Amino acid sequence: MAIKVANNQSLTAITALPSAVSGGAMTLLETQTASSSSTISFTDNIDDTYDEYVFKFIDIHPGTDNKILQFQVDTGTNTNYNQTLTTTSFRAYQDEAGSETSLGYVGSQDQAQGTSFEFLAGGIGADNDQCGVGTLHLFNPSSTTFVKHFFAVTHISEASDYTENRFQAGYINTTTAITRVQFKMSSGNIDSGVIKLYGIS
Repeated sequence: MAIKVANNQSLTAITALPSAVSGGAMTLLETQTASSSSTISFTDNIDDTYDEYVFKFIDIHPGTDNKILQFQVDTGTNTNYNQTLTTTSFRAYQDEAGSETSLGYVGSQDQAQGTSFEFLAGGIGADNDQCGVGTLHLFNPSSTTFVKHFFAVTHISEASDYTENRFQAGYINTTTAITRVQFKMSSGNIDSGVIKLYGIS
């Protein structure tokens, strides 16, 4: 296979990609904007078109202090959002004063064959300058052979003035196709923020 190079040695002068190079692998499928929303549900666009789907959370702000952004999934046209999950959770954090730091596993925020909404980002502050951001990757949700794996990385400005980086991962223990994903806070509303859904080719 030949390697394509810029023969004029100047990247700024390239006006077109070589024919063998793709223009990008992420396709924006849907954008939802929260406005005092109790839930945000993605019920279209999750099918066998892509092997990976990515949700991006942008400036997620809870209606009240110290709330947890969570998600669950469902199959077909079901809306119970109670699929069986086995997950892991660890985090790193530091307070604004630099007096308390930690990196470790969080056993109270994982699930072992649980059906609850899964933890994504917790303790998000409701001050005007506090919010949460991150990504959730869902792999091959349309498979009828395998369980469905996912991982998420989030970052928040926490209610007690901590910065927290969170890592969640696991699998949805079903061989039925996943067709919908719902996000919500542990209680109260998602006051504002944007969630985008991308397909990865």
